[in-house]
Amino acid sequence: MSSTSPPSTTTTSGTTIRTVVTHPCTIVIFGASGDLTRRKLLPALYNLLLDGLLPENFAVLGLGRKDLSDEDFRAIARDGIEQFSRQTLQSDKWENFHNRLFYCAGDIKASEYYDNIRDRLSSIETQFKLHGNRMFYLAIPPSSFAPACEGLHQVGLVSHVDESKIYSRVIVEKPIGHDLASAQTINTAIGNVFDESQIYRIDHYLGKETVQNIMVMRFANSIFEPIWNHKYIDHVQLTVSEAVTLGSRAAYYEGAGALRDMVQNHILQLLCLIAMEPPYSLDPDVVRNARMDVLRGLRPIREKEVEEMTVRAQYAHGMINGEEVPGYRREEGVQPDSTTETYVALKIFVENWRWAGVPFYVRTGKAMTKRASEIAVQFKDIPQILFNANPDIPQAPNVLKLRIQPEEGLSLRIISKVPGSKANTHPVEMDFQYGDAFDAPSPEAYERLLLDVMTGDTSLFMRRDAVEASWSWVTDILEGWATHGSKWLPEYQAGTWGPVEADRLIQTDGHHWREV
Repeated sequence: MSSTSPPSTTTTSGTTIRTVVTHPCTIVIFGASGDLTRRKLLPALYNLLLDGLLPENFAVLGLGRKDLSDEDFRAIARDGIEQFSRQTLQSDKWENFHNRLFYCAGDIKASEYYDNIRDRLSSIETQFKLHGNRMFYLAIPPSSFAPACEGLHQVGLVSHVDESKIYSRVIVEKPIGHDLASAQTINTAIGNVFDESQIYRIDHYLGKETVQNIMVMRFANSIFEPIWNHKYIDHVQLTVSEAVTLGSRAAYYEGAGALRDMVQNHILQLLCLIAMEPPYSLDPDVVRNARMDVLRGLRPIREKEVEEMTVRAQYAHGMINGEEVPGYRREEGVQPDSTTETYVALKIFVENWRWAGVPFYVRTGKAMTKRASEIAVQFKDIPQILFNANPDIPQAPNVLKLRIQPEEGLSLRIISKVPGSKANTHPVEMDFQYGDAFDAPSPEAYERLLLDVMTGDTSLFMRRDAVEASWSWVTDILEGWATHGSKWLPEYQAGTWGPVEADRLIQTDGHHWREV
């Protein structure tokens, strides 16, 4: 079923303004006693309330294993909002929010738990005169997706898509599987209960302002699209670095690694936005079809190609921000002979007319120099005449840089004349930052994404075919590593930008990693 475009109006200047229409609903959060709910989900809902975007009539029911009362859950919510909300706690607004928070404890795999959930929802919806619109947020491990969906279905809490007066929508947190086969199993289990149009596979990266601005930058400015192709672009670099180490995530990370954790979802979706063809409209499925075409065009990396096109490594003992950290294999919960990668670098090609021969260099890792996410589009060199005539001192290329975090914005490097009587040149940056250009602070990613679920806008969410296409491409690499991989991975010192092997990957083509 095709998704419905979000309501919008157009001004006389041609500017499209999104009209936000939300209807009364109940937000049901599985895993409500967890960190994601406290740090992200509840603060996001509270900020939507402050901004007047949450429906006037709503309720939140948290579900979890911990034995908490409603008041316990409300205290957790207040603590999370005080610590992590982008807007401060306001007593009058908090009182309204506080009164609409509820909690129900139980075992997610026990059938009687869903009877309790149904009864509690009935009581809450009667109290607030809610009519059955429900959002189910699965902030739980993938192994619990199937029992949660089936349990909701068994007690009649999921409405069908043809029941136009009410809706049921499910939000699925990553990871959706650990390879293609497991992703297909999870998607089938959810699809047995919910129609594809009711499923919102969330990737918080797609809710960030700079990520959303990629399409606007490309398709609302006439200066970029004519040169957005292999004739003018030399290569693209995509960096997502983390300064944090493994922390307490060994149980998850040992079975995941950087390729599964970051590349399969976040990074491939960013690549799709950079490489996609112009969609003919902003209808959600039209946009998602354009992103899907990029995934279909990715050149597979199979068998021994993994040795030429990929690098994986683990962080070793080092210093980060003045603090000493142990090597990955010495972290608590990590096997001493672990081959789980904490860093991965890839050379990716999109095999279509627009991008023929243009490499996309990707790197991501933990325990690196600093936290940063950046997309850098490097344009081809100018001819070696005039201001680029000296082959020993080549002119710096033009680079368009999109900063996703920590500071959101973009910059364009151009060449300018140095003041004076001589024709000396020097690269300068034309810089734009969201914080400086607009008075209003940027909403958090989860605010935008939760609002989109309420309005039924699926543009920023992954469809089943996209999830499985990305897993298919990643699984080829995983199988290549399993066949041709080394028992001991290269290492990079914690607090650096990665292993020398990654430098060689890009230097082979005459390039070097940018300083982020």
